[in-house]
Amino acid sequence: MTHAPARLAVEGLDQHYGSAQVLRGVGFAVEPGRCLAVLGRNGAGKTTLLRCLTGLIPASQGRIALDGTELTRLSSDRRARTGLAYVPQGREIFPDLTVAENMRVAARAHGLGRTDAVDEAVTLFPALRDLWHRPGGNLSGGQQQQLAIARALATRPRALLLDEPTEGIQPSIVAAIEAVIAGLKGRITVLLVEQYLDFALRVGDAVVVLSRGSVVVRGDPATLNHEILTRHIAI
Repeated sequence: MTHAPARLAVEGLDQHYGSAQVLRGVGFAVEPGRCLAVLGRNGAGKTTLLRCLTGLIPASQGRIALDGTELTRLSSDRRARTGLAYVPQGREIFPDLTVAENMRVAARAHGLGRTDAVDEAVTLFPALRDLWHRPGGNLSGGQQQQLAIARALATRPRALLLDEPTEGIQPSIVAAIEAVIAGLKGRITVLLVEQYLDFALRVGDAVVVLSRGSVVVRGDPATLNHEILTRHIAI
């Protein structure tokens, strides 16, 4: 991970599905090498936000920039080439490819060497080495999540977007993911969408809460009122 972390800035982001407005004037900045945790109930707009940032769906209005480079009208492929990596819900690994092949495909797609970028990423999840020749579809959910994050890191991103990486994952792997995110600080900018409040407060340097597509709470995890946070994210 040799590229410098980037500042991710979002201003006035709106998104509509037909007549329904899903995001309403969302704005925040993630400073280089920091982790912003985005919280909210199901349906609050968290995944839509990430899909807008990555270019998988268009924003209706607003601005997205990575270190001042305008991303808003770029394709998802071009955004990835600027240094944006995305780990979606469901992981979306290649189930018929081995762990090794999943990793190498990601690195090669970004013009990186077969070994260096892959080795750097796998160092963070050493358990993947024992699964190196196993098809991705034969891994447990937690193992697939480790693979999905390692694969994203093999592209040497400047900013990493994670969509609920702890969902349905056993506690030991949650702890491993937490340690990796903590270790990335200062090296990669991280935007973490999460519903697990305690996890988000431990790893986030700042917190944003979405409700019905709008930012309703923002601040430092150490000083935010826990009752207010719980009220906005409780199901």
